Amino acid sequence: MYPFKLKKEGESTYIFDEIRKKFLVLTPEEWVRQHMVQYLILNKKYPKSLFRLEGGLKLNTLQKRTDIIVFNSSGEKVLIVECKAPSVKISQNTFDQIARYNMVHRVPLLIVSNGIEHYFCKIDFKEKKYSFIKDLPMYNEKFN
Repeated sequence: MYPFKLKKEGESTYIFDEIRKKFLVLTPEEWVRQHMVQYLILNKKYPKSLFRLEGGLKLNTLQKRTDIIVFNSSGEKVLIVECKAPSVKISQNTFDQIARYNMVHRVPLLIVSNGIEHYFCKIDFKEKKYSFIKDLPMYNEKFN
């Protein structure tokens, strides 16, 4: 279990987002997003200063939001995470969504998670192919 700060106000529960430095309504999707952030920081040693949560992107004429983007120390995007609520089954539509986002971002690593199922994918832009990987590399193994 990760060290979350929770508070209750009326009927709503809030979770402190240490990246954005504020309390957010604890929705099922936010629960997954906050767990993924902690996993990346505590287990995979990704520096929290290199995260951007719910960043906007323009896809054709539509404004969309990427759940988590992680940068390397040079400011290049290296990882996108798409978070779904635990009740949402990971499907082809989920992979299509992150693939569309990655057409804009062109990031080498992707994660799709609903908090129960987690899929890690490595993109090879030169060879124009992708492969699923068992686990995400540690930050220092991949980006330093």
